[in-house]
Order: sequence, then structure tokens, then C-alpha cells
Amino acid sequence: MWLINSSIGRKVVMSVTGIALILFLTFHLCMNIVALFSGEGYNTICELLGANWYAIVATLGLAALTVFHIVYAFILTAQNRRARGEERYAVTARPEKVEWASQNMLVLGIIILLGLLLHLYNFWYNMMFAELIGTEALYGPADGFAWIQETFANPVFVVLYVIWIVAIWFHLSHGFWSAMQTLGVNGKIWFNRWKVIGLVYTTLLMLGFLVVVLAFAFGCAPSLCAA
Repeated sequence: MWLINSSIGRKVVMSVTGIALILFLTFHLCMNIVALFSGEGYNTICELLGANWYAIVATLGLAALTVFHIVYAFILTAQNRRARGEERYAVTARPEKVEWASQNMLVLGIIILLGLLLHLYNFWYNMMFAELIGTEALYGPADGFAWIQETFANPVFVVLYVIWIVAIWFHLSHGFWSAMQTLGVNGKIWFNRWKVIGLVYTTLLMLGFLVVVLAFAFGCAPSLCAA
């Protein structure tokens, strides 16, 4: 099958799964913004997205997208390194920001993967997974607001999440326009437009996550003042 056996097919899989994950991040941010203003509202969403069949199916689908994206990323990186040989050490004259991101996608991907594992431990493991197996935890599985407070009361987690968010931004700032190019946006005018759109969108997206982390870290979220 060409999606598996050809480099173009692998890039298409990377692009489609990457765009799907960006859409999930957008949904996730909308949830997190609710937590800034209403702990009760956020917990209502957490209860709705608890260990229900549709939430489990969505989680499995998201996990599959993530695994495909990561696996194909490693395959393409290894393939590109073999193809370039010694030329991968040559200095090129591309724009600095794009050059740094594109040349360090593997490192960024590893940081993102480690951050994802940390995030799954802090939230998914203590919420949906705990509800599925019926274990006791510090807070209830639907009390996502308390888990956010608990996590970002720890300065070590705050620093790690900030690093994670920055790594995701670098990854997306390159990955967004690269995906559009792979999917056929080759015209110079629209390609440049998609680069700008992608940069603005991913910057606003990750700034949103950063605001949530810092607001809870410093106790300045409106929902904390109302509690």
C-alpha cells in the first residue's frame, strides 16, 4: 500500500494525522479556557467526557492518530538521514526559524513525547483510567479542576509544561505549513499565506495553553478568585 511503502504516502499520513491532532489541541484548549473562568463548568465537561463509551472510543482514536504520527515521524527522519548521508552536516541558507525547527524536528518530537507521557500521567491516568479501573485517588476522576490546581501548584511541573508548550510551538510552526505543502498547496501565493496562517494560529493556540498554565501557577485565574 502506497501510504505505507512510499515516502510520499508516509508524508501524507503525517500531514493528515498532524492536522487532526491540531484540531484536537484546539478542542482541548477550549476546555482549558473554561477552567480559567469556572471550575464547576470545567468539571461538568470532565464528567461528560469521563469513562463513557464515546469518550473511550475518541481516546482510542486519538491514541491511534498519535502513534501513527510518532511512528511515521521516526521512519521519515531515519529515511531522510540515510538519504542525505554526510550532506546533513552541511550549512544551508534557509530562514533561521524554519531552519532550526526543520533541522531539530526529531529532538522536538522527543521532548513532545516525554511531555505527553507526563501529561497522561498527571491527568488521564488519574481521571479516565482511574474511573475505568475504580481506583481511589487524591481527587475524584471528574474533578479535573482540582487536578489542574494540584499539578500547577508544583513549580517543577510548571517549568516542564512551559518547555513542552514551547517545543510544541516550534514543532507546529514548521509542521503546519509542511503539511499543507504535502497535501498539495504548492502555489507560491497561497503557500505563503498558509505559512502566515499557520504561524498565527499555532502561536495563538500555544499562547492559550501557556496562559492557562501560568494563571494556575500564580493563582490568578478568575475561577480561583471565585472559589
